[in-house]
Amino acid sequence: MVKEVGKVFAYYPKIGVAAIKLSGSLSVGDEIHIKGATTDLKQTVESMQTEHEELEKAKKGDSVGIKVEDKVRPNDVVYKE
Repeated sequence: MVKEVGKVFAYYPKIGVAAIKLSGSLSVGDEIHIKGATTDLKQTVESMQTEHEELEKAKKGDSVGIKVEDKVRPNDVVYKE
């Protein structure tokens, strides 16, 4: 079941990190799909951080940074596969 879990609010190209505001829970190891007007990226969450602290899990309302394999854009929607 595919479920919306957040939205990208920033992308940092030098380090390849997407900043995501969560509307659902997310864990390291989850399969995600980031979709937008020109974005279509599927990958596994390898690591997740908040305030430079490594996380295994994050919950609704958290803002997290996730290393991404390709460019994403603000307002792209994040789905959990």
